[in-house]
Amino acid sequence: MARNALVDVFRIKDLRQRIFFTIGMLAIFRLGAAIPIPGINVNALRAFFMTQEQTGVTVEGYLDFFSGGAFTNFSIFMLGIMPYISMQIIMQLLLLVFPALKKISEEEGGRKKIQRYTRYGTVVVCLVQSLAVTFYANTIPNAIIIPDALYRVVSMLTVTAGTIFLVWIGEQISQRGIGNGISLLIFGGIVARMPGAVWTLFQEIQHGDLNPVFVIIVFGIFIVVTALVIYEQQGQRKIPVHYSKRVVGRRMYGAQNTYVPFKINPSGVIPVIFASSVIFFPLQIAQGLGGGVRWLQQFAAWLQPPGIPYVVLYSGLIIFFAYFYTQVTLNPLEIAKNIREHGGSIPGIRSEKMEEYFTRILNRIILPGAIFLAFIALIPELVQALFGFPQEVAFLMGGTSLLIIVGVDLDLMSQIEGQLRMHHHEGLTKKGRIRSRNL
Repeated sequence: MARNALVDVFRIKDLRQRIFFTIGMLAIFRLGAAIPIPGINVNALRAFFMTQEQTGVTVEGYLDFFSGGAFTNFSIFMLGIMPYISMQIIMQLLLLVFPALKKISEEEGGRKKIQRYTRYGTVVVCLVQSLAVTFYANTIPNAIIIPDALYRVVSMLTVTAGTIFLVWIGEQISQRGIGNGISLLIFGGIVARMPGAVWTLFQEIQHGDLNPVFVIIVFGIFIVVTALVIYEQQGQRKIPVHYSKRVVGRRMYGAQNTYVPFKINPSGVIPVIFASSVIFFPLQIAQGLGGGVRWLQQFAAWLQPPGIPYVVLYSGLIIFFAYFYTQVTLNPLEIAKNIREHGGSIPGIRSEKMEEYFTRILNRIILPGAIFLAFIALIPELVQALFGFPQEVAFLMGGTSLLIIVGVDLDLMSQIEGQLRMHHHEGLTKKGRIRSRNL
């Protein structure tokens, strides 16, 4: 009788404990997303955001989608994990600008120091964003039911503590659970919106606001795009490397042929997450503080999705971060140095030209991959403009959410398959092997 891979997953004690721990942490995240900040009138919030939804695309809808509904609930997790991601971007840029900081990161224990600095910076980012949220709450009629000064202090402390707690949950999932904790929190927030999006779609069709033929066409496009995303995430460019015979100690190692795998999209979905975080951080600040500042109001209106400035800036940021993150994680100088130190060579390429060759290959790979990411990220805007789909439904048909769902799912399946094979079980697939996108 053929063995069932799903049954094998729960037969292995260590893997079973990791899965249940991850589920438990995600359940805590979803529970916290429903707990409002003290001093908030929940009924007034619901009435206000219901009115906002009827006006079309809103920034609140974008923020709410990635926090799993926590933003419109004004919950303790309303900022989600995005402040931490924003601080990671800032820290990566600081490592490039300041050589002293780069030197600290390369020392023994330097990585832990950089992580600690990132957490401290996350607190600062949270305080700034939560302050903007308090100003934004003042624009909602009857939303605040306690004194204004007390509300500002309570909300800033509560929201900041909520984000830091989410960072801790993400780290615990990575260490004691299965998968990348930070990625799974974003994944969980998106998946939590799916039932509501399906119900909204059903109501739109039932009321005659949406043509069923358009729904079938869009779902067909969705299936094709999903297949393309999976194919792109798994695609590799293999650079052949030949190692000559060498003597290590008293042993002779024979020549062997291998390859250096470069993914079609080396940075995975990171550029899209970084671009979303960068573009919505100033937008949220502008919208929150812009009530009494005219130029901030104009800036928020100018950058409002899905306008042309938003599309151009969003696409440009995705392409920029695709190059930036790849250069940080895949350094051609280090790759070439490691190959030379182990006696390796690339057929047809001189040793001193190896860095130039790797750089040229990476540049050719990154550009089409980044353009593909930008196109996928803008699909929700196209679906809304061409077919009139509701905002929360369009988000699931493509864009950042689809890339995150596919990428995190592949990463999770890759780790589970690795655990199964480590315990001498068959993997999740009978043929081939699932490759992680290394988020």
